[in-house]
Amino acid sequence: MQKVPVLVDNGFILTESDAILKYLANKYDVPDHWYPRQPEKRARVDEYTAWHHSNTRPHAAKVFILEVLLPTQTGSPVNEGSLSRALSQLDDTLDKMESMFLRRQPFLCGDDITVADLLAVCELMQPLGGGRDVLKDRPPLQRWRSRVQAAVGEHFDRAHAILYALRDRQRARL
Repeated sequence: MQKVPVLVDNGFILTESDAILKYLANKYDVPDHWYPRQPEKRARVDEYTAWHHSNTRPHAAKVFILEVLLPTQTGSPVNEGSLSRALSQLDDTLDKMESMFLRRQPFLCGDDITVADLLAVCELMQPLGGGRDVLKDRPPLQRWRSRVQAAVGEHFDRAHAILYALRDRQRARL
């Protein structure tokens, strides 16, 4: 499919990040909180990951594409009208993340971190590559991101090192 990420496991290929994470959680002996076996808890994770594909993923990615990728690849300035619409869509998504998923719990799907939190935080970190912290004015989501970061430790910064470098390059140009 010419996509990343991709998983190849003894000839078995997966090309969607949520399918990859769920496969790995099922195949290997990872702590149950990542992808719970209990049906109701697992259903909450599945609910978010299904919603993620048409909300968090495209809206955060669009901001990154418009603000970072297209200008870098084409040398053209940011299309401010398109960016404004993309930010508005992302803002609506963030409202729903807070009200539908985060509510009064520490993580998107309950009291423990899950693959849903990993998927969400990775998407929401993308705009940081252009110097934009989309959670800047959202204390509940900032606290959630901090909990995710604390839960995964040094892996969080390693996973986002390229975005940090892009952000730092952006800052140096200003």
